Amino acid sequence: MTIAKRLLDVFEGSDAGYLVTVVGDKGKKGKTEADYRTRHGQVTEALIQDHLDGKKGIGIVPIKKDVCKFGVIDIDDYGLDHAILQKNIQRLKMPLVHCRSKSGGAHLYLFFNDWESCAVVRDLLEELRAALGYSGSGDLFPAQDSVNQEENQIGNGINIPYFNAELPTRYAYGPNMDALEVEEFLDSAEKSRVSLASFQELDFAGEKQLFSDGPICLQLIAAEGSITESRNICMFNIGVYCLMKWPDDWEHHMEEYNRTLCDPPLPASEIVALQSSLKKKSGYFYQCTVCPLKDFCNKAKCKMQKFGIGSGGEDYATISGITIMLSEPRLYFMSVDGKNLTLKTEDLQNPHLWQKACMEQLDIMPPKPKNADWQQLINSMLSTATKQEVSKELTWSGKFENLLRQYCTSYVRAVAPEEVLLGKPWTDNGKTMFKIDALEKFLRNNDFTRYDTGQIQDRIQKLNGESKCQGHLNYHKEDGKRSNTRVWWVPEFGDDEVKIDIKEDKYDIPF
Repeated sequence: MTIAKRLLDVFEGSDAGYLVTVVGDKGKKGKTEADYRTRHGQVTEALIQDHLDGKKGIGIVPIKKDVCKFGVIDIDDYGLDHAILQKNIQRLKMPLVHCRSKSGGAHLYLFFNDWESCAVVRDLLEELRAALGYSGSGDLFPAQDSVNQEENQIGNGINIPYFNAELPTRYAYGPNMDALEVEEFLDSAEKSRVSLASFQELDFAGEKQLFSDGPICLQLIAAEGSITESRNICMFNIGVYCLMKWPDDWEHHMEEYNRTLCDPPLPASEIVALQSSLKKKSGYFYQCTVCPLKDFCNKAKCKMQKFGIGSGGEDYATISGITIMLSEPRLYFMSVDGKNLTLKTEDLQNPHLWQKACMEQLDIMPPKPKNADWQQLINSMLSTATKQEVSKELTWSGKFENLLRQYCTSYVRAVAPEEVLLGKPWTDNGKTMFKIDALEKFLRNNDFTRYDTGQIQDRIQKLNGESKCQGHLNYHKEDGKRSNTRVWWVPEFGDDEVKIDIKEDKYDIPF
């Protein structure tokens, strides 16, 4: 079996579309800029070979309707210490294949023996990511629980490693941090495949005896060992836990955790100050969005804990994976808690309209983000969004050209040049000529108001290429004298007539 065929087998995914990537320069924040385009169709061995040869980068969409054979944790930390990450993967005995991304972050691949539920796989990936301390960093793939192919939804793709396999910048790490050749990666990927049942039996943070009924983040932080950094933040949230679990004796338990977990323990004065803060304001809750808690967050599991976030905290939605459908007007597909949300531009601009769309399409009402936070989030997501190309008919230029064809080839065509004065198109010597105001009226009557006169003239010029597209048409008046009128023209369309339902009064004299 060829290397390309093995790579195609390892990354078996959607048969509806795939990702083509054009890589640019590095941006100011260290992330390599790229343009991601979705192509319809199935990935072939020839496309994979082009990828290996460095001709065209390919990305795979893992999801096929609602199942997948591999998942990915994308860690967007471009100052990432890969050696520490690899050490933690091995320490926690995770069946992940660790690859360097094109920008220096990490793609952690989880391969399955068979097709598995995307919803279940996403939950497992979230648990793995939290245990590694990268909760909220980057995206998970598959990005959705399911896609509706009848609505042209394909899903989000992920760049696969070993583009230009002779000198790759995306490659896998071995157990000793050696860069693997593509065949070594394939051996590792094939060997690492697991069944869903065996995977779910693994425990990625030891016995987690501390905070076993509390937030997942505190369990994982405690399982890491002594707390040496962010001790004030950790102890404040431990205090919240103690206050919930032992309301009559919580200070004593908080002080005991400080003594046994913190290295060195916080001074008594700082513990007293934290306790005073917790006493003064009854609305204090876990600081889920603050490091290091957010790095180990597993919201779905934490909700099930007796003293976890439960219903006490705001139920923020997990947002990822914007796909831009390049129709006109544009549509956007967003993954919200693993479900597909379809948005218009104004919905994406306004967090209130986004919240409304969530209610109408997903039957959830997540908290409305602040405008500044929303703008920052959407800008970040748009910079890496996948663009899904559409047929020309779904663009404004395509709609204009279709209507122009209808106008030029319909049954109301002129039989003599002077009939252009009546708003009819006249075809002669390979050109179809017309009055610009007559074309504008036809467009308005067919509910096309997107283009003004200048834009219409610009499109006509483009259809004529470098050739002239306006001038004067000579004709005979009723008295036999010759005259002329100013007209525009386009190259003659084919013989295929387009029958359209047009009211007769749409062709009254336009002046």
